[in-house]
Amino acid sequence: MQHVEIYTTRTCPYCIAAKRLLDAKGVAYDETDVGADPRLRAAMTARAGGRYTVPQIFIGGQHVGGCDDIHLLDHQGRLDILLAG
Repeated sequence: MQHVEIYTTRTCPYCIAAKRLLDAKGVAYDETDVGADPRLRAAMTARAGGRYTVPQIFIGGQHVGGCDDIHLLDHQGRLDILLAG
């Protein structure tokens, strides 16, 4: 199983939905809350190619995007492939 990282804020409904999808698949992930630390958000933005909204999700070090992106990958049957590595 690939390492999954998700950048979030505490009250973001899209973050909650993305985590819910990962939880339903039994995927462990490292979560970084960028809501209170501008340095963490700047690091996330740089890593995500300029995207500054949350969530930003990385699977195996590869940026896959946000909530809509991860749900689309799942709908296309590609999320499980990415997670498996």
